[in-house]
Amino acid sequence: MDKHRLSAEREDGDDGGGQSQLVLDSRTKTRKPSMYKVLMMNDDYTPMEFVVHVLQHFFNLSNTQANDIMLNVHRRGIGVCGIYSYEVAEAKATKVMEYARQNEHPLQLQLEKE
Repeated sequence: MDKHRLSAEREDGDDGGGQSQLVLDSRTKTRKPSMYKVLMMNDDYTPMEFVVHVLQHFFNLSNTQANDIMLNVHRRGIGVCGIYSYEVAEAKATKVMEYARQNEHPLQLQLEKE
């Protein structure tokens, strides 16, 4: 069975008096890409202010949102920074951890499939 059907006729079989119409019948299904959570892990060394700064700068969160996530990480040991496609999530996590290393902080992030 063909996935695509192209025709120079109208669907009713009439050629329309010399005019042709293109009909595309597609049965190809597309899936949404998997989404990934960027998770921040608590540690005993990274200052809370640095965590808030990272959340605002790299995840475009408001001060209130960043503080809420920082407190969640502090109290529960883990917090969700955002949910993105794999490529975006990986890039954000990598950039944040590189930035943390440059500032001598052991901040860790992980990805988790949604």
